[in-house]
Amino acid sequence: QVQLVESGGGLVQPGGSLRLSCVVSESIFSFDAMGWYRQAPGKERELVARLSFVLSTNYADSVKGRFTISRDSAKNTVYLQMNSLKSEDTAVYYCNADRSDRTRYWGQGTQVTVSS
Repeated sequence: QVQLVESGGGLVQPGGSLRLSCVVSESIFSFDAMGWYRQAPGKERELVARLSFVLSTNYADSVKGRFTISRDSAKNTVYLQMNSLKSEDTAVYYCNADRSDRTRYWGQGTQVTVSS
């Protein structure tokens, strides 16, 4: 059973930074893509950033220029560096992994709260 374990969430002031980590229980190369999604209260889950293993990335318009997705294959880890955080970034952030057969895996989520 594939496991994705997120960490790094917390409370941060507006303008601050956080780095989320997602450790996967197997090689990240066994997936076509990995990404980060978020869900705020009362809203649908939305894509934040996605990294495919042909090394293309895509970001939600709302985070472009502020967030960066990256990977460390030796550590089976995907990161989300979040800078210039805004109150509207407050949400539960979920790590995702997609296989070529469209099977999807999710982490348990980590809370990010941006507030003064």
